[in-house]
Amino acid sequence: MKFTLSWLKEHLDTDATLDEICARLTMIGLEVEDVDDKAAFKPFVIAKVVSAEKHPQADRLKVLMVDTGAGAPVQVVCGAPNAREGLVGAFAAPGTYVPGIDVTLAVGNIRGVESRGMMCSEKELQISDSHDGIIDLPADAPVGSSYAAYAGLDDPMIEINLTPNRPDCTGVYGIARDLAASGLGTLKPRRTPSFAVEGDTSVGLSIDLDDRRLCPGFALRLVRGVKNGPSPKWMQQRLMAIGLRPISALVDITNYMTFDQGRPMHVFDAAKVKGNLVVRRAKEGETVLALDEREYKLTPNNVVISDDSGVESIGGIMGGEHSGCDENTTDVLIESAMWDPMNIAKSGRGLGIITDARYRFERGVDPEYMVPGLERTTELVLECCGGSAATAKVVGYEGHQPKSVDFPFSEVKRLTGLEISAEESTSILTRLGFAVAGSGERVSVSVPSWRPDVDGKADLVEEVMRIHGVDNIKPAPLESHAAVNGKILTTLQIRTRTAKRALASRGMLEAVTWSFISAEQASLFGGGAEALKLANPIAADMSDMRPSLLPGLLSAAQRNADKGFGDVAIFEVSGTYENDRPEGQRRVAGGVRRGTASLAGSGRSWSNAAKGGGKPVDVFDAKADALAVIEACGLPMTNIQIEQGGPAWYHPGRSGTIKMGPKVVLGYFGEFHPKTLEALDVSGALSGFEVYVDAMPEPKKKATRTKPALELSAFQAVKRDFAFVVDKGVEAGAIMRAASGADRKLITGVNIFDIFEGASLGEGKKSIAIEVQIQPAERTLTDEDFEALTQKIVANVAKSTGGVLRA
Repeated sequence: MKFTLSWLKEHLDTDATLDEICARLTMIGLEVEDVDDKAAFKPFVIAKVVSAEKHPQADRLKVLMVDTGAGAPVQVVCGAPNAREGLVGAFAAPGTYVPGIDVTLAVGNIRGVESRGMMCSEKELQISDSHDGIIDLPADAPVGSSYAAYAGLDDPMIEINLTPNRPDCTGVYGIARDLAASGLGTLKPRRTPSFAVEGDTSVGLSIDLDDRRLCPGFALRLVRGVKNGPSPKWMQQRLMAIGLRPISALVDITNYMTFDQGRPMHVFDAAKVKGNLVVRRAKEGETVLALDEREYKLTPNNVVISDDSGVESIGGIMGGEHSGCDENTTDVLIESAMWDPMNIAKSGRGLGIITDARYRFERGVDPEYMVPGLERTTELVLECCGGSAATAKVVGYEGHQPKSVDFPFSEVKRLTGLEISAEESTSILTRLGFAVAGSGERVSVSVPSWRPDVDGKADLVEEVMRIHGVDNIKPAPLESHAAVNGKILTTLQIRTRTAKRALASRGMLEAVTWSFISAEQASLFGGGAEALKLANPIAADMSDMRPSLLPGLLSAAQRNADKGFGDVAIFEVSGTYENDRPEGQRRVAGGVRRGTASLAGSGRSWSNAAKGGGKPVDVFDAKADALAVIEACGLPMTNIQIEQGGPAWYHPGRSGTIKMGPKVVLGYFGEFHPKTLEALDVSGALSGFEVYVDAMPEPKKKATRTKPALELSAFQAVKRDFAFVVDKGVEAGAIMRAASGADRKLITGVNIFDIFEGASLGEGKKSIAIEVQIQPAERTLTDEDFEALTQKIVANVAKSTGGVLRA
């Protein structure tokens, strides 16, 4: 929301400085985002052309001697057709930045004649689009003084970051009302329009809707005999100051009302309206050519204003080109209506239209200003365009029923900690326009029509707090915990942070992707349930809640590759969604590596081959990342089991499932199925994983957080190798678990170091060689001890997998 200081002071009687106003705005919740003090216009001065001679080398140029009021006249070469002796205009010296042409002036040489500055046009100073000649001021304009001050261009512009719950401040008047309530000046009363009324509005008006909430009221007035020329200079300057281009008096008046009072208006050329106006739902497939010169296809969810010819306007969003006003307009219909905020938001989003009217109507416009807004707009039309006003027609409006909130003053202390008396709270609410009835510690507060965001007592507390001053809340320390160094974060929060650190330490970069994906991607990764489809998606390809982190990560990796960064390692620890219940939201750590972005390093194979880098990523890179997350989260790795295969989006022969026991699935890893990559339009060497952080069991509580003493065995560790012949379908992990389970006290580790397949083993067989590490704890083992342990290992493997020792 933008406005100028003078515009604000038209509604607020105050002597406060610009800095004081900006500070107060931020303090009361209207955060100042930007302030343009118009310093760029300070170098321009009023100057007088002393003489104007023809350029010796150019027929269309003149050599001017310009009195700037700062000494001897300055020579300027000028091509403006109205440049003449005696003209008073705006001068820019060398070194001045000219905003309209985005140029910083320097001493120039034009066709052999030196030019030491510029006489400026209105376009060059961004006053208007006119560049037919240089600015021509009255002869009595003070030479040597600031042109910005003379022309009113030094009016500072303020921009506030308006939150969606403050529709009352979408107009300058509402902002002034808030400042006055805070004690920074006095709010000037709204001007009461006064004009004569002649005849009736001849155009009929009706509302034909099955739900009256879609259009709670509509006011219309005919003004005859208008002349739609340029709007007044003061109005043009205010509109240009906030970034709007003046078009014509009628259009500028509606824009001015939108920003001055927060009341969007619309005007129809009465001569172009055929028959009566009807507010109705659009018909399926009906179209309208809007004022932005684009054609929109409508649905029955859109509310329109139509006549006998068809749709003339999309209600509350944008008017139609057919009935728009131009320089030939002589009779105008002025519309002031109310619309349902939810319907406006859905229609605007569905049609892809963003306008100042939609911005205000979807937040809520003051219903009690519908008719007064029509009166004020009519007055401006009569002042700027002439004509005669007919009697207004008002249809559908039944009056505003104010909300009443039961408000105990004790809530202020309970929710904010501020000690504010009941008298001060009452005074603040009254200054903001609330009506307080009753006495004692509990009162009834009536909410004004311009505050649709206030629903309960907590909202009233917020109003009291922000006007009293958030800076008056004294800082207080948090309550100490019962135990020293006690646990603050939950286990899931701790594991989320730990997982991020673990993956970052492995050379991966954190990414943040959308929680919404397309229906096709959701179905591809096991989602797509109707309960997880968004009722009002922000885009067609963001219609479903994601069932997996991988679609977003794969797409992000491909976007990097498209920009020349093919070796990418990214991760995300965030939520996925299995259903619409709270327990259906999972906390998942996922990651994707592309190209040669392995832990050993990316790049050409010969540049870091010594470190094992430069090779395309594969299933084992994804496995290492997934296990690193699990280990970082504190799970005992001896209990982890890995099974071959994973969900359908992984490659069936190059993927795995991580489990803890037979039932608890901790995650999946692997390379991706070619069909999955094709569906996502992703290519290249890719591997990835997902670990369900919330599936990990809670760690056992310990009596103390102190680490136990390190106990090292005094006896030498011994390693023994075994080679087992098993069926090809037997997993290597099953052999490892069987071997380590032979004696968990003595066997401290099992590793695979060789897998062999050949005709000598027999058809359908393979050999898996393992290294078993044996660590005595109480005594040195004898040959008999080793023999007994060997038999137990062989027996365990044979029982679990059917394997036999290789001869």
